[in-house]
Amino acid sequence: MSHNKQFYIDGAWVDPIQPKTLDVINPATEEPVAQISMGSAADVDRAVKAAKKAFATFSKTSKDERVALLKKIMEVYQSRYADIASAISSEMGAPAWLATKAQAATGLAHLNSMIKVLQDYQFEHVEGSTLIAREAIGVCGFITPWNWPINQIMCKVAPALAAGCTMVLKPSEIAPLNAILFAEVLDAAGVPKGVFNLVNGDGPTVGQAIASHPDVDLVSFTGSTRAGILVAKAAADTVKRVHQELGGKSANIILQDADLQKAVAGGVTACFTNSGQSCNAPTRMFVHSSQHDQAVAIAKAAAEKVKVGDPQAKDTVIGPVVSETQFKKIQALIEAGIKEGATVVTGGTGRPEGLNRGYYVRPTVFANVKPEMTISREEIFGPVLSILPYESEEQVVDMANDTVYGLAGYVQGEREHARKVAAQLRAGQINLNGSAPDFSAPFGGYKQSGNGREWGKYGFEEFLEVKAVLGYQAA
Repeated sequence: MSHNKQFYIDGAWVDPIQPKTLDVINPATEEPVAQISMGSAADVDRAVKAAKKAFATFSKTSKDERVALLKKIMEVYQSRYADIASAISSEMGAPAWLATKAQAATGLAHLNSMIKVLQDYQFEHVEGSTLIAREAIGVCGFITPWNWPINQIMCKVAPALAAGCTMVLKPSEIAPLNAILFAEVLDAAGVPKGVFNLVNGDGPTVGQAIASHPDVDLVSFTGSTRAGILVAKAAADTVKRVHQELGGKSANIILQDADLQKAVAGGVTACFTNSGQSCNAPTRMFVHSSQHDQAVAIAKAAAEKVKVGDPQAKDTVIGPVVSETQFKKIQALIEAGIKEGATVVTGGTGRPEGLNRGYYVRPTVFANVKPEMTISREEIFGPVLSILPYESEEQVVDMANDTVYGLAGYVQGEREHARKVAAQLRAGQINLNGSAPDFSAPFGGYKQSGNGREWGKYGFEEFLEVKAVLGYQAA
């Protein structure tokens, strides 16, 4: 039975209080693939009440009980792995290989990481005569995006469960099907009723209701900086804790001692992966002015090898962007780059040749980009790379840091040299020489890229309050 038009509240699939539906669009075909129900503040209130009631008992469960629960969730998740990957591909356009090898895989990676964290974690210790205890923060509200949907769900839900928290999730209404499958996974794994609740809906209605609800103790939001500000304002009246993972405009600094071919080609791949729809994508590539033309030639060749097409085709490298709204936004930003005088190396406006339907964007590289240009300052969230020349190391660090964002940064070059430059970047996670993801490392931003951290021990501790019990033992 499909649960697409239902919500998961208090351990059961329930109908919305006020019937209202929304089509889920496949961005490759522009046709609906499913319908979901859109929730209301009343649905959120019902879910929060269930979570609040469940917290009284779930927060008292032992570490061993929660480890066992996470292991069971992993087992059931693996049995639904193909379904989750397929849903992600159809609802947000990820190529089948990416949905399988990366998108769905992040769910297992975060679960595995959290099991290890929980097994080793000490919730209490004594300092002098005082007991320092860490306890579950309470009822958590989660508002997650469409671009890496199960990744963002799991890196909130897994640590919250590990900490003993209960929760209400509002996934993106653009890509909600994977979240419904995930709720089925948690139900089959035996998560106690009320611990996890799912209410679909939009940000202004369901998101706002979660963020402002007086019985929600923490709200964790991933999405645009604009929407994050609205969430923080809605949460302010009840002084709840707010975690935000927001926008980015990440710099990729290619030092003169880098392997230019490898660094530039790798930078193009990293920028275009997932159709450029990653908040930490290295969208600003800085190359020394003496290497600019050579780097441009490498980037052009790399970009023109990127096959855009049907997400189900085996040779597709990137699929469509997620929606008509995103497509139009990206087209307008490409037009702004052209109008403001950047050099179009390859790509440009419109769909790729032969693709007349679907929200497909031409992989685009701009050269001779200046820091003040719109394409250098605004988050594009599409397969668009800006190449900026620099004259000195001091200048490139200043240019890289000259942004309201601070989520991620990238440095390519000799190891010690790259470390020195990385230390000067104002961003939450710096990647040296194309290193692999580390699911135990903290992920989150400086400045308008958010606050708080996700992933591993750092993400887990965001769901804990700290209590001091004085006079616990004789001094």
